[in-house]
Amino acid sequence: MTAPAPRAKNRICLWYDGAAQEAANFYAGVFPDTFVTAVTRSPADYPDGKAGDVLTVEFSVMGIACLGLNGGPAFPHSEAFSFQVETETQEETDRYWNAIVGNGGAESKCGWCKDKWGLSWQITPRALSDALTNPDRAASKRAMEAMMTMRKIDIAAIEAALAGTSA
Repeated sequence: MTAPAPRAKNRICLWYDGAAQEAANFYAGVFPDTFVTAVTRSPADYPDGKAGDVLTVEFSVMGIACLGLNGGPAFPHSEAFSFQVETETQEETDRYWNAIVGNGGAESKCGWCKDKWGLSWQITPRALSDALTNPDRAASKRAMEAMMTMRKIDIAAIEAALAGTSA
């Protein structure tokens, strides 16, 4: 008999309206180092489900331990919580953005989007983070102003704004 895998002592609990397993499987198919590790079915009826329904799903998102709880419609996701995914290239940025938005999600502003379950994601190129912390405050301001006009972040446009040129 093998020992069970160690469980994280601290993890993020994400409330879903019956779709925790679908969401976790989606994340595992999109992001590297993302896995579904356990599915627990309810041993009894509960307010938003029946005995045998999926109650919780243990998963990780890019190494962050999570627990998806099928708690019903009482508490929808909001922008107060988001995953921020740092990207290195426009191709990587586009891939994650398009996977989330193209699977029933929605675009927002400044690199934010929501998946079809209402969970917010920030798809943030490293080039943007570097531009916003650039010691040249005028260049940083130009990059910030460029970002404020975007939905999905355009790395070339951020770099052009940083340099004081147009993309």
